[in-house]
Amino acid sequence: MRVIEAIRARQSVRSYESRPLKREQIEELIEAARLAPSAGNRQEWRFVAVTDRETRLKLANDAAGQAFVAEAPCVLACCAETDSHTMRCGQPCYPIDLAIAIDHITLRAVELGLGTCWIGSFSEDKVRKVLGIPAHIRVVELLTIGYPKEAQPKAKSRLAREQILFHGKWGNR
Repeated sequence: MRVIEAIRARQSVRSYESRPLKREQIEELIEAARLAPSAGNRQEWRFVAVTDRETRLKLANDAAGQAFVAEAPCVLACCAETDSHTMRCGQPCYPIDLAIAIDHITLRAVELGLGTCWIGSFSEDKVRKVLGIPAHIRVVELLTIGYPKEAQPKAKSRLAREQILFHGKWGNR
């Protein structure tokens, strides 16, 4: 599969088969994250892979009651062990670097026939408590992973390239 094919096929999956993931599959996904670039090569990302049903139910509750979070055979707590370093442009490194790593995971998941969904609606403190994550570690996102019930990707609604790209200066089409 070419990268552009994975990009086009990736979608947010909110309905999963009950088929469990193998530990090796989870490790392949984390390998994709491990290879992601990061500011100053800081590699602040850390992941907790949750596969047991009872804990996934707790995470679903802490994720605004989104039932599909528990339905996914794996939920990754995507965390950062950070010193809150900022880049020269003023942006903090860890959320950007973690987003890049998560995106690597989502594209590798497509290649493996898996679906994912980014979850930003959750209580960081509650997730931290459920998973035993230390207070100095940030829980940035949750990511559900599993075999999608629906095989065909839905058409994505996206702005036209002309609406998002300027040449040379803002406003130049």
